[in-house]
Amino acid sequence: MAIKLNDAALRHARQLIKDSRFARDARDDWSEHAPDTDQENAFIDKHGYAEYGTWHLGEDSDKTPETKGRYSFPFGDFRRLHRCAILAIESRAAQNNHDDIAKAAKSLLEELDKD
Repeated sequence: MAIKLNDAALRHARQLIKDSRFARDARDDWSEHAPDTDQENAFIDKHGYAEYGTWHLGEDSDKTPETKGRYSFPFGDFRRLHRCAILAIESRAAQNNHDDIAKAAKSLLEELDKD
């Protein structure tokens, strides 16, 4: 598995923060706020996989580009970034030795918590 930091997604996340398109939700809220399969599929149908990928900090270049399996570590609901998702990413990425993704999540949290 070759999961690496998705630089396009990191830029997108930073832009969402800059544009104040984020939710400052609680640590354990991501399971309730994460898009479900139908929402993901509808987004892909409308915007394509490349745009879908910009909502995920992880990308596995060994996987086919036109699949959901290529992308991991989602951080938003296709409208805004969720702080609870970034917290979950930081923890999960660190546990699985995805240091670049954990570091990116930590930097996003710092940006979110500046205000």
